[in-house]
Amino acid sequence: MPTLITANRNYSSWSLRPWVLMRALGIAFEDRIERFALPVNWQAFRAFSPTGQVPVLIDGDTTVWDSLGITLYLADRHAGIWPADPAARAFAQGVVTEMHGGFSALRNRCTMNVGVRAELSQVPADLARDIARIGEIFAEGLDRFGGPWLAGAAFTAADAFYAPVAFRIRTYGLDVGAKGAQWVATILAHPAMLEWEAAALAETWREAEHEADLARCGTVTADYRAS
Repeated sequence: MPTLITANRNYSSWSLRPWVLMRALGIAFEDRIERFALPVNWQAFRAFSPTGQVPVLIDGDTTVWDSLGITLYLADRHAGIWPADPAARAFAQGVVTEMHGGFSALRNRCTMNVGVRAELSQVPADLARDIARIGEIFAEGLDRFGGPWLAGAAFTAADAFYAPVAFRIRTYGLDVGAKGAQWVATILAHPAMLEWEAAALAETWREAEHEADLARCGTVTADYRAS
């Protein structure tokens, strides 16, 4: 059985992608958490990750790093990672790579923090563009392929890659339109997402850099994490 190494449930958006994908599709794995313990975790994480980052999938003698790399590796071995329909598959692969390489304003200005709610101090133009584009993606996916998931009736990598965004949308109250809100509600209710959220809320440790990022993003209005 492969081992998926991830980090703190509350903070680690990149970890969530392959974790929720494997959970949702019933792909068995050993779940190993290496939490963020220092401002820079690179040296410690190099013990198991070539990049000093998570997520990492260890499958026998094979080590696969990066959320997209893990997704492609899984797609060679498991059905359902991508939609079977060619048009839906092309859409899913396009939006996955767009998320993997883009949306820097959203990442930097709306850091993932599952257990809190916050009011943004400002919404500059680059962030507004990212939010609008995400709303377009959600609406297009649901309109073209019928939902309830982004590329049709089944949960795929497209949903997994935007799962961290769903938490960000809820945390900061981002407006992604009616269709976007529909998808966000659907994925937040998925059993795998509920499992991840419960673990995030139960975490009692805090990592100073991630908390500082949150403070730069805006003002916390509610904190549901265990003390």
